[in-house]
Amino acid sequence: MKSMSRLLTVIAGAFAATTFAAHTAPPDDTLVIALSADAATLDPAQLDSRDNINIAQHIFQTLYAQNGEGKFVPQAADSYSVSDDGLEYTFKLKPNMKCEDGEPLDGEAAAYSFMRPADPAGKFTGDTTGYVFPAIGFKKAEAINATEFKVTIAHRTPTAFALINEVFLHCKAGYEKMSPEEAVEHPIASGPYKLISWDHGSQIVLQKWKEPATFKTIIWRIIPEASTRSAELIAGNVDIITNVAPDQIDAINNSGSSEVKAVQGTRRIYVGFNTSKDFASTPGGAAIQKKDVRQALQYAVDVPTICKQLLSFACTRATGPVNPPEENHSLQPYPYDPIKAEKMLDDAGYPRGADGVRFNIVMQGPRGRYLNDVNVEMAIGQYLNDIGVKTDVQPMEWASVYSPLVGKKAAGPLFFIGSGGSLGNAPLDLSIFSTPDASTNNTNWTNPDFFAGWDKVNNAKADAERRSAIDAMLQTFYEDPPWLLLYFQPDFYGVSKRVDFTPPGNERVYLFDTKLTK
Repeated sequence: MKSMSRLLTVIAGAFAATTFAAHTAPPDDTLVIALSADAATLDPAQLDSRDNINIAQHIFQTLYAQNGEGKFVPQAADSYSVSDDGLEYTFKLKPNMKCEDGEPLDGEAAAYSFMRPADPAGKFTGDTTGYVFPAIGFKKAEAINATEFKVTIAHRTPTAFALINEVFLHCKAGYEKMSPEEAVEHPIASGPYKLISWDHGSQIVLQKWKEPATFKTIIWRIIPEASTRSAELIAGNVDIITNVAPDQIDAINNSGSSEVKAVQGTRRIYVGFNTSKDFASTPGGAAIQKKDVRQALQYAVDVPTICKQLLSFACTRATGPVNPPEENHSLQPYPYDPIKAEKMLDDAGYPRGADGVRFNIVMQGPRGRYLNDVNVEMAIGQYLNDIGVKTDVQPMEWASVYSPLVGKKAAGPLFFIGSGGSLGNAPLDLSIFSTPDASTNNTNWTNPDFFAGWDKVNNAKADAERRSAIDAMLQTFYEDPPWLLLYFQPDFYGVSKRVDFTPPGNERVYLFDTKLTK
């Protein structure tokens, strides 16, 4: 398509103007990280995005922490045991732990950390309530004594241990005194760092108050523009930047002061089809209710070309939500075939009108949250325009506008988004679709065959039986797609030569092992 080729050429050739902010190089006891988007909350019961969680995991502890290799290491817990039926997880906590206000971080506090987000009166919408609890069938948490507590779930599941360790621990008395609105900006630390200040849209400052922590101060600066993040890194004003834009890589690597470190990430990037009946009154919202239309749009987008020209890496298009190498290997990625896309739309009852348009549809997306996201959104919109689907692309500010919209399952009818994934754990990747009403099922997809597969996965008595059930679920996902399938996003980190930092493979940016270079 000539119009698509022209757009990709223009986008790929654009180089944003470089500007420098009025900051100076950090002192030796301070580490500065630049993010593309501000945090929306620091309430452990409300956290629902990786950038927020990366900050929060320095303020709060979990029972076990997952490192950059996907392995779980003890953090607040010393050990754990599981009942024979797989429904009770008992954790032994480290003794004499406290929160920053002096309150004991004991068995009662650990149980409260689970029961608080489970309380319907709090109306919490974070990952704990909307993702973790539905996936494990959470029933209750209760203290056994000062150093032990127990989590009870409704059904055996291979994802339980990993998901239980997504819940951040916090002490009881301080949070009981706060409203949910107050808790957003006043975290009471159980981890090594406490919040000192939060200048919205500018920076979040954390300060060490206990071990283990290498730096006295961690500053998370909010710099939406990719070129400005790169400029600040090159100037020595920040130590680590995320989401390095492809057109900035050479400038960083040639600077002498910093370098780009790349890893294959686990984040699933896709365009969601919001099949909510709330959109059915619009032409596009009505069209994507049909499986044939959702299939047709897969053929309209040339994903490998987007990866090559806009993201500077070669990609194999995703066939589902599970990261390689755990995907269903019998499935082949949808190829770029706009002629087939047009025929399928004709057959589905959406021929081109006299103006060449089949139907109009809105596609919303974030601005600056993911790698080159706005340009990718524009390219996808143009691919859809080329087959007669007139697409209104609407980039939005992430933290205060777009993220809440997605959280309410109100983005769409098309919405560009990324979902963090796991390292080598297919059930965990699938668990964002744990139930039709899970908060992470932001497409409102309800395919009964897919969701019935969970019983087979959870009750499988052998790995081969579980694998067969997973592959069947992925086959259903592929044939009745709730996503316009795109790619697994690589992670490009810009790192100052001042610090020794190893990028994680799972986007979990732990800074406890980061130190100054010798």
